Amino acid sequence: MTESARSRWQARYDAARTRDADFTTLSGLELAPAYGTEDSEWPGEFPYTRGLYPTGYRGRTWTIRQFAGFGNARQTNERYRMILGRGGGGLSVAFDMPTLMGRDSDDPRSLGEVGHCGVAVDSAADMEILFDGIDLGDVTTSMTISGPAVPVFCMMLVAAERAGVDTSVLNGTLQTDIFKEYIAQKEWIFGPEPHLKLIGDLMEYCAENIPAYKPLSVSGYHIREAGSTAAQELAFTLADGFGYVELGLSRGLDVDVFAPGLSFFFDAHVDFFEEIAKFRAARRIWARWMRDVYGATTEKAQWLRFHTQTAGVSLTAQQPYNNVVRTGIEALSAVLGGTNSLHTNALDETLALPSEQAAEIALRTQQVIMEETGVVNVADPLGGSWYVEALTDRLEEEAVAIFDRILAMGGSTLTSDRPEALADAVRRGENPVTRGLLRGIEDGWFMSEIAEAAFQYQTALEKGDKRIVGVNCHPESVTHDLEILRVSHEVEVEQVRELDARRQARDDAAVHAALARMVEAARADENLIEPMLHAVRAEATLGEICDALRAEWGEYREPARF
Repeated sequence: MTESARSRWQARYDAARTRDADFTTLSGLELAPAYGTEDSEWPGEFPYTRGLYPTGYRGRTWTIRQFAGFGNARQTNERYRMILGRGGGGLSVAFDMPTLMGRDSDDPRSLGEVGHCGVAVDSAADMEILFDGIDLGDVTTSMTISGPAVPVFCMMLVAAERAGVDTSVLNGTLQTDIFKEYIAQKEWIFGPEPHLKLIGDLMEYCAENIPAYKPLSVSGYHIREAGSTAAQELAFTLADGFGYVELGLSRGLDVDVFAPGLSFFFDAHVDFFEEIAKFRAARRIWARWMRDVYGATTEKAQWLRFHTQTAGVSLTAQQPYNNVVRTGIEALSAVLGGTNSLHTNALDETLALPSEQAAEIALRTQQVIMEETGVVNVADPLGGSWYVEALTDRLEEEAVAIFDRILAMGGSTLTSDRPEALADAVRRGENPVTRGLLRGIEDGWFMSEIAEAAFQYQTALEKGDKRIVGVNCHPESVTHDLEILRVSHEVEVEQVRELDARRQARDDAAVHAALARMVEAARADENLIEPMLHAVRAEATLGEICDALRAEWGEYREPARF
């Protein structure tokens, strides 16, 4: 007699560890850990539509990871201590614009931007202050940065070394997703090939030296915030992920070793059921491609693990307290979709960086969902819903159609329904998805698709077909103006002063020698992580490291398009 899907799930559930918690309803009704028919798909079963783990959140709840960064490292460190002290489980670092562009705070192009949309980081000394009193060996840390991600990562490693932390045990995520920068966010430094070289170097280094650390967080969040549809976010993001898998394979890495180090970062928008279906479809598509195209044989290499942030673009300056409701709904969709970690936006983020009170409300939003609603008691509680299942299938179909467009742009005649042929092309080193991604970036195809989607949505708003409360309907309000967080110009003055003092105190000859060695390694196509770490230990700044590589590789200029 063939073992049923439910029996397989039950055996895995019984063997798993669950939390010591009350898994009954508010009225005391006993609940099963999951529900389904005897032979339906169950949580923890390939292709993981219903979640990665047989226990769902009964085994482990999602990580509450609040995104924060403003002013200088001291100010942000205080906010981190507040988040951790009030129940946050992980940190996510927001950097200011000069840092995101690989420039120092005293660069003329940084004037007026230092500390304003995130924390200013110029050197390893800033990283030491940023995480002062926080055990990097014990807290998972995500850093949202792509263009200069590798030198910033090196600064974090050096800060950990100086704090006496064994860097081999570090756990967290670095964004490093350069494809989405060309597609949506536009915070690059070099052309695609040099950036991909740095990413490949980082993947090799982490696989060998920091196995728990995830060197790549493939980001759909910024694609969605730029105006894409849910299907475009899903397809563009997973295609980017496939490109990084092809990069790892081209480096000779074992997919079962490096693929678990890839994670994803999605937007949770306000259309509740569409977002849940998007997350479920993402897991399913990724698992199938990883197994059937890229040859992953282990569960962890087939898993799509993802962080979610509620949609900043859904928040409104009008009637800002409505944003608390929007964020709560979006957070709940992420949880019901099976997110592994979550950031909830603050009500005032459309106006300024979050105030401490608004940040606390955002944190409490997650805690109310986790502690009071009962949604953690059952794995994939919406699984089997005719609507959710149909919407999941529909989003997968739309994503597959987009994959086929990307493959065609790269010159491939293959399509998604021929995984064996795609696997053969990958084994031959043809990198079919990567070729399509690079051509789509060069031709501006991704940008034009997102722009058209954004235009269609804006048109619907202006016609009143789509409604936003407080904006194009129900405009009456008694809401008073918010007190918002303002970053003083003194932050920039002080940051520049400290940077100058550090330069005066360091050994310039050692810095220049380390930078020269790094450039030699780039020229020889060696792995750049160790030479870059040496430069960071000598107190080279972020701008100096990036400028040295700019001089060698050039700076990317996006082609003009009309």
